[in-house]
Amino acid sequence: MVMDHNIINDKGRIKSTLKGELYTSPTIFQLEKENIISKSWILVGFAYEVEKPGQYIATKVENENVLIVRGKDSVLRAFLNACRHRGAKLCSDSSGKTGAIRCPYHSWTYSLDGSLIGVPNTSHCRKELVNNENYGLESVHLEVWHGMIWVNLSENPKSIEKSLDAQILERFGELDTFSRYQIHNLQVAHRKEYEVEANWKLIVENFQECYHCSSIHPELTATLPEFRSGVGTQNAVGGGATFDDKVDAFSINGKGSRPMLKGLLPEDDRTYFGMTILPFVFINLTPDHVIVHRIIPIGAEKSKVICEWLFDPEEIAKPDFDPKDAVELFHRVNLQDFEACEWCQENMGSKAYKDGGILVPIEQHVSHFYDYVLEAIGMKIEMSNK
Repeated sequence: MVMDHNIINDKGRIKSTLKGELYTSPTIFQLEKENIISKSWILVGFAYEVEKPGQYIATKVENENVLIVRGKDSVLRAFLNACRHRGAKLCSDSSGKTGAIRCPYHSWTYSLDGSLIGVPNTSHCRKELVNNENYGLESVHLEVWHGMIWVNLSENPKSIEKSLDAQILERFGELDTFSRYQIHNLQVAHRKEYEVEANWKLIVENFQECYHCSSIHPELTATLPEFRSGVGTQNAVGGGATFDDKVDAFSINGKGSRPMLKGLLPEDDRTYFGMTILPFVFINLTPDHVIVHRIIPIGAEKSKVICEWLFDPEEIAKPDFDPKDAVELFHRVNLQDFEACEWCQENMGSKAYKDGGILVPIEQHVSHFYDYVLEAIGMKIEMSNK
């Protein structure tokens, strides 16, 4: 039986998902690289990691190697990690500290502000090259937002406020709740990386809905019993979930002695908030720590997810600090979610999913994410006429 999505949508009972090809097609993935990855604010690290002059982070965004470095003037800057001479990668380590940026190939040297300051064995053209802005490192747009470092490869990106603050307003209806967690004062105590054999969009839509929670998340629903209903914290503006009466902390055993994060109010205690920062970041707020997920799309059918658990550095410094009780809870949730995404990915190319699947009312807020993707890659009209 062929489902008439237009009739069903008109009745308001269910909505259609994206077509299966949008999760498998290399052509679609190329459109996403050009119109989403290369034009969005991408989370690459935390400001405290490059707090001192000369400290740097080297990473990759789309096909570009990017270098984030703190200058001697204490200004944080981002550059393409490529020598202007012959294109060699300047910094190969993922992080470090340096007084100047020296190319390992021909020893061209750049100051921490990106200007070219050294070109050996070029007396005949040295004056033409050194301190010439045409030969300095190519800049990349960088912003620090709530202590997180974001870069944008496009020439004229939207402001960080329009891109990210706007999403916090959509999630909470105000900015104060998110700000109270003071992420800029937290540090990563634990980091895990996951290889997921699934398209990045499956990971996003999975995180946005809780219809699956009672089926695959026994530990999470034991902590947040409201999730058994299929309604998550992203179903409504300002939504949060309350801990079970037997639970004292967001941890695998429900126990914990860490104090609430500085800045939180009494009403923030025993409450969890989840949110999506499109396109590739999830942020989970709990009373004593924050969990941040970063998705890195690898291909049309493969993704990497970096998950980081952030705590108050004063707690981290205590001799008996051990975050594994908190880490284990969401680590299990991650494994369960990513396996479910892989179940779906295996059938995205099936003729059963050629025209997509369906969203029942309890998960229809995910359709806003579909609209975002389709508009970005220029397929909105085609899909709306499905």
